[in-house]
Amino acid sequence: MTLARWFALVVGGLVLAALLGLVIAFVALERQSDRRAFLLDRVIPAEALAGDISTALLDQETSVRGFLLGGEDGFLAPYRAGRREERRALAELQRLQAAVDLAGLRDEHAEIERRAQAWRSQFAEPAIAARRGGGEPPDGEEGKRLFDDVRAAIEAERAALVAERRAAADDVKRGGAQVRSVIIGGGVFVLLAVLVAGYTLRRVVVMPIARLAEAVRVVAQGHFERALEPSGPKEIQELGRDVDAMRARIVAEVGALRDAERALIDQARELQRSNEELEQFAYVASHDLQEPLRKVASFTQMLQRRYAGELDERADRYIEFAVDGARRMQDLINDLLEFSRVGRMTRPHERIPARELLDGAMERLAALLDDAGAEVVVEGDPGVVEGDRGLLTTVFQNLIGNGIKFRGEAPPRVVIQVEPDGRFQRFTITDNGIGVEDEYAERIFVIFQRLHTRDAYEGTGIGLAMCRKIIEYHGGRIALAPAEDGRGARFVFTLPAADPEEETPA
Repeated sequence: MTLARWFALVVGGLVLAALLGLVIAFVALERQSDRRAFLLDRVIPAEALAGDISTALLDQETSVRGFLLGGEDGFLAPYRAGRREERRALAELQRLQAAVDLAGLRDEHAEIERRAQAWRSQFAEPAIAARRGGGEPPDGEEGKRLFDDVRAAIEAERAALVAERRAAADDVKRGGAQVRSVIIGGGVFVLLAVLVAGYTLRRVVVMPIARLAEAVRVVAQGHFERALEPSGPKEIQELGRDVDAMRARIVAEVGALRDAERALIDQARELQRSNEELEQFAYVASHDLQEPLRKVASFTQMLQRRYAGELDERADRYIEFAVDGARRMQDLINDLLEFSRVGRMTRPHERIPARELLDGAMERLAALLDDAGAEVVVEGDPGVVEGDRGLLTTVFQNLIGNGIKFRGEAPPRVVIQVEPDGRFQRFTITDNGIGVEDEYAERIFVIFQRLHTRDAYEGTGIGLAMCRKIIEYHGGRIALAPAEDGRGARFVFTLPAADPEEETPA
């Protein structure tokens, strides 16, 4: 069967067992309720009414004796009240005795009524009439005998009611015991049903899944040649076949992966060799190319100083072109060397207050700041970052320098905002310069990409590429963000914040 059918069978059995237990418990509770209602609503009220009848008859007997002794009609008030109370109690008792369960008490009640009527007709009423008429009242001993018969009938009915009450109370107790037994038995039955259902699910579902999981773990440990043999419901078998098909595909692809691994190893070796050649090239560029370039620059500068004004104007311009070209060539080679060293010539990272990096950058840009009349504002606590001091100072130097170099007509103003960003410090550097169009947001970070001619703005086109390489080397990100007022450039970048727990108190 399918897994759904097994679950439906087990859940259906549990529901059926629960419903059966509820029905049995409900029937037992209903019967117990009926027993309690019979005791409280029939037997006990009937016993109380019998007591009321007995009291009413005693009041009548006492009232008659008092009247016979005193002769005043006021003594008959309890007699009349007793008659009314007797009739009321008799009517209530007759209503209760209409129930089948109390039908056996009708004879006792009828006997009380007959004897009470005999006492009144044979003694009480004649005695009252004789006393009022001044005649001789009936024999008192006969009246006493007649009322003793009434008392005996009352006691018989009361004894029958007491016996009925005790029997009903015993029945209620037995019913309570039966309810407890039914509830306990139902609970045990439901518990056994749950245990059976759990055992069934374990045998049918859990154990096949556990065997499949164990086989999958064996395959995952590298034993790809071991085939899976699923069992159990249909879905688990289908899952096992799918996993086995996956295992077969893995076995088929392992060979290809090993071939790819060997190819990657070969490529890594080739890349290592290429990196070694690049390092050799950097060495040559920093030594072998710099030396002849310095000679060219030095002698063209000497030629410019010594023969300035002695040659014609065109010769002076040519010499100036040569000097400028040599200088720009030196700057380009130095920037390329710095760019190639990022991430390759590493120094241990240290904890650096970001304020020191900003101060170092502005110290390098001191002359440019003074010439341009620029203002640099720092908002927020720069905090403490972790990284290479020299490289991070270069980042701030390039970004602040760009804000001053690419300025508009207004005096340059660079605002640096700092705020925490999880494990990083987020820096936002905003200037009021000419800005950058959104379409060039990525192009400006590519090496040698320039948006303006060299005559308009100096530079080698490596500055922002250097910033991105340094920041990403430290695990951060940099991007050009839209300017808030649509003017100027706004760069946002992150640097790793130092662990506060490692800070040393000042």
